[in-house]
Amino acid sequence: MIAELECVVLDCPDPRELAAFYASLLGGEVDRPDRRWECDADWSTLHTPGGRVLAFQRVAGHRPPRWADQDPPQQFHLDFGVSDQERAHQEVLERGASLLDAGDGGRSWRVYADPAGHPFCLVRH
Repeated sequence: MIAELECVVLDCPDPRELAAFYASLLGGEVDRPDRRWECDADWSTLHTPGGRVLAFQRVAGHRPPRWADQDPPQQFHLDFGVSDQERAHQEVLERGASLLDAGDGGRSWRVYADPAGHPFCLVRH
């Protein structure tokens, strides 16, 4: 092993706002003290209950990806497992997400965008 994954970092215009959005979806603690980094107006973190860390970095002139267009490309997305897809759908929309692709009735996932425009999927278990 060469390295250990510390966190996944998402570029955005408002780090604290995006950290709060993901905390409302996943639970966890926003900007918990951590020796690995300092949180400020340009950097925010979310320590999730499962131990994973998402970080959010302010980028001037942030251009969100556009689903499913590749200009600018999505580069990556996050998948979240849910047991009740309809309930999760309503809750993410109430928290500021937008639906990008509802798919068809037989598909197990739907694609959304977070408030900064990053795509993520709710995948039915």
